[in-house]
Amino acid sequence: MITPVVSIAYHSGYGHTAVLAEAVRRGAADAGATVHVIKVDALTEAEWELLDASDAIVFGSPTYMGTASGAFHQFAEATSKRWFTDAWQDKLAAGFTNSGSKSGDKGHTLQFFQTLAAQHGMHWVNLGLKPGWNSSTASEYDLNRLGFFSGAGAQTNSDEGPEAVHKADVATAEHLGRRVAETTRVFLSGKAAVGV
Repeated sequence: MITPVVSIAYHSGYGHTAVLAEAVRRGAADAGATVHVIKVDALTEAEWELLDASDAIVFGSPTYMGTASGAFHQFAEATSKRWFTDAWQDKLAAGFTNSGSKSGDKGHTLQFFQTLAAQHGMHWVNLGLKPGWNSSTASEYDLNRLGFFSGAGAQTNSDEGPEAVHKADVATAEHLGRRVAETTRVFLSGKAAVGV
């Protein structure tokens, strides 16, 4: 069986997004992937090479002022060296984010990740979940409780630490990791079957 290599390229300002990165890692590893967790604000050349060798890259950042953090934007700009050589062409991509508000314009951060992936010629893996917590019989502990489709969105109160990241959001991030690993395996198997 093919073992996909998944890298999680993320920035975490106060630790909340790091909790989600770990959840994505767990989900992908549980699905049989080899996983690398990489902090984008302290990248080494060896870590750039890990990203280049990955089959899928999951982008993660807190949402600050309606977009990804400044540190993540710096990373995104630095990927232009990969863009010039098509180094990430046809890899799979996905994303996750956290903010203090229920919405917090997280959709814009996920869209930023999608655009970054598209510029590199990557294939986007969505969350693949219906929205949770949207009926009288639903619960705030449902997967995808915040109702995002393009990636995993999480909310943590701005006056609480990383230990307060909502359990449903952690579980949703784990789901994203599993989905990326499983989708990547299918993608790689298909490429192998047609000799690409």
